[in-house]
Amino acid sequence: MGLNIGHRRAGRLMRENGIRVERSKKYKVTTDSNHVFNIAPNLQNRDFCAELPNQKWAGDISYVWTREGWLYLAVIHDLHSRG
Repeated sequence: MGLNIGHRRAGRLMRENGIRVERSKKYKVTTDSNHVFNIAPNLQNRDFCAELPNQKWAGDISYVWTREGWLYLAVIHDLHSRG
């Protein structure tokens, strides 16, 4: 099903109909794993269950693109309240 056409004809038809390709951006590496800084010890050791509040916390940082530019979202979780 469909038409068998060349890329030039496809491009012309897309231009004539106002269709544009949304190109994906290249992945940009933002973490340098080869550094000389100290690495924090893994105190949780993959045990994310806490029996009481304020025993174990975990955090994460995300970047959110807005019209004004990049915003930073920092979240801290009390692992006791994770259902």
